[in-house]
Amino acid sequence: MAELPGSFSKKVVKGREYWYYQTPDLTGRQMQIFLGSASDELTELMALHRSGDDKKVHLRQLTRQAIAAGCPSIVAAHAKIIERLADAGFFRAGGILMGTHVYMAYQNYLGIRWQSAAQTVDLDSAPAGRNVSVAIPSDVTMDMGSEIEALKRGFVPVKSLTTYVKSDEQDLQIDFVTCSHRGGDTPVLIKALNATMQPLKFMEFSMEAPIQVTLLAQRGPITVNAPPPEKYALHKLLVYGERPQNMRVKATKDLAQAASLIDYLAKHDSELLSQTWDGLISQEPGWRSRAIEGLKALKERYPGVDTSALLE
Repeated sequence: MAELPGSFSKKVVKGREYWYYQTPDLTGRQMQIFLGSASDELTELMALHRSGDDKKVHLRQLTRQAIAAGCPSIVAAHAKIIERLADAGFFRAGGILMGTHVYMAYQNYLGIRWQSAAQTVDLDSAPAGRNVSVAIPSDVTMDMGSEIEALKRGFVPVKSLTTYVKSDEQDLQIDFVTCSHRGGDTPVLIKALNATMQPLKFMEFSMEAPIQVTLLAQRGPITVNAPPPEKYALHKLLVYGERPQNMRVKATKDLAQAASLIDYLAKHDSELLSQTWDGLISQEPGWRSRAIEGLKALKERYPGVDTSALLE
């Protein structure tokens, strides 16, 4: 809430003081963001906020220093789109950023550097949706179509309304995806976002218990919700077996990303990796068979990766 216009508000409940930040939502209605119970630390933070220091400029300078020092960043065109989604409250509403942008952000999150971290042309986003437990409340409403239009970049929705494309940049698109449901692959309207999402198999696995990561761009840092690294990695194994032959190039990228994360986690948190894998293969037989198929492909392509935590 550091960059949001508004003011602090105190409430006393059963003799204890709690602080909130009051700010207007996209409709102009006042909303309150819970900050915590009264404490010296919180008082200090509020004093810093009231001091009027130009935090945004400071953060931009720090970000550029980090990029200059070698921390991975995202391209400006993508940063502008993701930043707009963040400003519109997409991530406060429970939205989760998916895809290679998150994979790149893991490097800064974990303090490592991949040998190859290819950029991607797709922006895959997933909302806190059906039968998924999330840590951030989904009580923010917005019109995602209007927010995309506000970018003034010429994005238009395709027939399914789940993807936005540009006629002059056909390799740049914004995809909205969600968990599969009883309607199969029929697009579903998420009322909290007023956006139509494309259901994808196994998406609920990577959308459970999201974390926050920060994307770095020349325009400054952008904090987003993302799948935990261990779930992102194992989800890549799942979707590998699901991809048809004509998408094997993308499936190869799935394996590469899974391999790098599994290799890191096997060395630094093998217990977490093992527990997550056990939870995955305890799902229905279709999940198990695809996960094992992906694991076998990973072993064949990257025999040097430690997969001892992933017992078939």
